[in-house]
This record gives sequence, structure tokens and C-alpha cells, in this order.
Amino acid sequence: MKKVYFLSDAHLGSRGIPHARTQERRLVSFLDQIKHHAAAIYFLGDMFDFWWEYHNVVPRGFTRFLGKLSELTDMGVEVHYFTGNHDFWCDDYLRRECGVVLHREPLTCEIYGKEFYLAHGDGLGECGWKFRLLLFLFHSATLRQLFSAIHPRWGVDFGMEWARLSREKRERGIEFPFQGEEHESLVKYSRQYLAVHSEMNFFIYGHRHIMLDLMLARDARMLILGDWITLFSYAVFDGEHLFLEQYVEGESQP
Repeated sequence: MKKVYFLSDAHLGSRGIPHARTQERRLVSFLDQIKHHAAAIYFLGDMFDFWWEYHNVVPRGFTRFLGKLSELTDMGVEVHYFTGNHDFWCDDYLRRECGVVLHREPLTCEIYGKEFYLAHGDGLGECGWKFRLLLFLFHSATLRQLFSAIHPRWGVDFGMEWARLSREKRERGIEFPFQGEEHESLVKYSRQYLAVHSEMNFFIYGHRHIMLDLMLARDARMLILGDWITLFSYAVFDGEHLFLEQYVEGESQP
């Protein structure tokens, strides 16, 4: 039986990641190792640090990753791409050119007889008013049309700088580590959802850049996937067991 893989938060192209080229190569190397073992791969958001599609223009870079996505789908591997809070301006480029299945909302699905809840994780649970205001502005159709009128030379540069400043804030500690079950918004959200949908077996999220494997109930677990910046972490489901792993190039056997 082929396996199903889950990973998130590579933030490719980030101006705040000094080892960006090595990081992308390691991601592509991992995908190359698993391509013959994978039935499906789920990218749970923020694989790009900033993504904006103009009518005939997309951001430069990430060619190795985009090529690997196309190779995977050409081989018949199901590739699912969830938009995150850094790359939710995806239109149809990844779907049309790379063959991925694009998801803009959380997804519930059955995989090998188990029920999964999959999402990037931003906006779920308790979020401050500033974050909700940003979500409203970023999703505004009017503001998107206005931004699209800006020449890519300035529009993409603005977006990349915004994302860089966001990363620098996290590195100064503004994004906190695991806050404990009573204070972590994704844990509280998952418990509330599970109380109504008791059939769920697994909740898997990105967004938080921490690795977490938590039992919510006897038959329900929650995972936060970490990232592909420093942790190089992923989850893999073999049809019976779900594992949270880290990839070490040259040593791991995904």
C-alpha cells in the first residue's frame, strides 16, 4: 500500500531565510525520494513566502519545486495544495500548470478508511481583531483588483518585504512556542470540532511552525506539522499508523 504524506510551511523565496537555496533543494530531494512510495501528498499551506498571480505573471524562483510538483502529478501522484496566510492569493496557475488540486478552505476527507480534518490553521479558533482585520483586507475582492493594477516590479517586491518583516518578528519571539492544551487555539478548536464530529480520527495543521502530536480522545489525534525551514518535518500515513517525522538528507528513508 502506498503512503500519504503531509507537510507545510516552507516559505520558499523568503528574504528572511539565508539558506533558501539549500532549503529548496532539500525539499525537492525529499519529494524525489518519496515519489514512488506516495499515493498522495498534501501541502498544508505557506509553501511560498509570498505568492501573487497577475494575469500573465507569477513570482520568479522556486523552479525546482514547481518542476517537481509537475513531475509528481504527471506520475499519477495526487498532489493537494492548501492556501495559507502567505500564499492564499493563488489563482489557477498551480492547478493548470502543475496539476495540483487547490484547496482554499479546510477539508474533511477519508483516507484509507480514516477520517481526516486538514487545514493550514490560520483563522481557526481564537484570533485577535488585528489578525481578523488583516484577513478581511487580504480577501477583499476590491483591494485585490487594486493591487493587481500595480506593476509586478513594485507589487511583488512589496509582498516579499512584508513577508520578510513578518518572519523577523517571529524570530524575535512574537510567535510563541506551544502554549499548552488550554491556551493553544488550534487545540481548543479541534476539541470543539470533535465534540460535534466524533467520527474524526486525525486533525492535521500547519501554520504554527511547531511539531505537535497530541491525543484528543481515544481514537482522535491532532498533529501540527512543524516547518521546512529549520525542522524539515512531515507526517506520513501508511493506512494504519500516522507518524510525525523529520527528514535528514542522506539518512532518512521516508
